[in-house]
Amino acid sequence: MNFIYVSLIKLVIVFAIFMTTLAYLQWIERKVLGHIQNRTGPLRVGPHGLMQPMADVFKLLTKEDLLPPYVNRFFYLLAPFIAVTLALISISVIPFGPEIDVFGYHTYMQITDLNVGILFVLAITSIGVYGVALAGWSSNNKYSLLGGLRSSAQMISYEVPMTLAIVAPLLLSNHLSFRAISDAQAGYYLGFIPRWNIFQMPFPQIFGFLIFLIAGFAETNRIPFDLPEAENELVAGYHTEYSSMKFACFFMSEYANMVTSTCVATLLFLGGWHPLFPAPYSSYVPTLVFLLAALLSFYYASVNARKWDRPSFTIFGIGAILLAVLFAIPVVQPVLVPAFWFAAKAGFLLFVFIWVRGTLPRFRYDQLMRFAWAFLFPVALLNLLLTALFVAVF
Repeated sequence: MNFIYVSLIKLVIVFAIFMTTLAYLQWIERKVLGHIQNRTGPLRVGPHGLMQPMADVFKLLTKEDLLPPYVNRFFYLLAPFIAVTLALISISVIPFGPEIDVFGYHTYMQITDLNVGILFVLAITSIGVYGVALAGWSSNNKYSLLGGLRSSAQMISYEVPMTLAIVAPLLLSNHLSFRAISDAQAGYYLGFIPRWNIFQMPFPQIFGFLIFLIAGFAETNRIPFDLPEAENELVAGYHTEYSSMKFACFFMSEYANMVTSTCVATLLFLGGWHPLFPAPYSSYVPTLVFLLAALLSFYYASVNARKWDRPSFTIFGIGAILLAVLFAIPVVQPVLVPAFWFAAKAGFLLFVFIWVRGTLPRFRYDQLMRFAWAFLFPVALLNLLLTALFVAVF
């Protein structure tokens, strides 16, 4: 019975944090893109635009939900459900930290631990293409159909080098469980170099990491691989005929796939929740980071003249100080510090996704497919062969 209660509590906590992350990830993206393009980004709805995600949700909930008369009704309604459901399921097998003790009950910092977690994620993501393909076909619209066909070919093509890039760290750790893969990366070389797979031989595995990251951009339909929804060619691609919450489902699934992709990259190549610095220094980093954030907040509160800046930055500073104090409490450090390092690594990769969107142009479709089959696939295969040779010999 305790297992059921603890599982339900973990499910609620992960779901709440995950959905909040998805809501504010688009706010962060618009802010970062605004600064890249010398704009302010969201600023009107709440202080610093922090209420913008809630305004977007309210807008999508109240927007007229159109159902075009010429669509295949069943598959038209099924497509967004498939897309968002499969995008949200994968997070259930992602571990965010080690085994912890909660009032005498030992449990893992994840919803469920599968021995074949990586295979589960690959299976779910490969099925996810059906949502996009069905949306394009059932809309009975030539632009949507082209977007669906593009997405099907693109996602299937880039699954091949992504899978080859994933197999390399699996050979190094000899496990299919995310938890076992992460635990295999614990410790340090020479006392200070992390034993993460990205630093492993051959090459090191940073090439496999880059292959996985590039394929992740294509799998999530992000710039420079956003050909399925190229608005200058296909209006909006496969979701042209969707509005209101059905469009929001596709929008949410894209960001959910981004988060899942960065979490998997963190577990496979960046050591999961294992810190960059050895203990006890790794436990001090979160406190120092939040103290620095507090100092910056108080500084901006003292120099800015906009109406909301002084009170809002002051509140941010106080919140950062409270978090710094919380992370300094020894009792909660075994839970919070690993979660901090995992979130920091995944957050950095999410920033890279946003950074690339504001930096690179879109490929042509022939360039996209040629890059997958003529370059990425041979490089991923070579990396896998050399990794297998290294494991067999050493």
